[in-house]
Amino acid sequence: MNTSQYHELVDKEWLIIEEGIDESGADIDYETTGNVMTLEFEDRSQVIINRQEPMQEIWLASKSGGYHFAYRDEQWVCTRTNTLFMDMVKQECSKHAGEDVVW
Repeated sequence: MNTSQYHELVDKEWLIIEEGIDESGADIDYETTGNVMTLEFEDRSQVIINRQEPMQEIWLASKSGGYHFAYRDEQWVCTRTNTLFMDMVKQECSKHAGEDVVW
């Protein structure tokens, strides 16, 4: 995959997150600055998602730990747990928000 394709795939995931948070009604603020998306919760905890362009990965950091996601078989998959990226985002949002966050 080239750099342009990588950014297109990550942009698509970030748009899904933004729209999902808006649709879920959960009290989650999000902000994107450069290559970093920050999700902030009512208790001021955060989930940080960033692009790792040189490695062509997405990294997610939260109070549960740090995770790296590589694009395999048309999906972003955790290199350590094989969890799908969007499943991990929803799981972490639910933990931080203290309620089920679904979209």
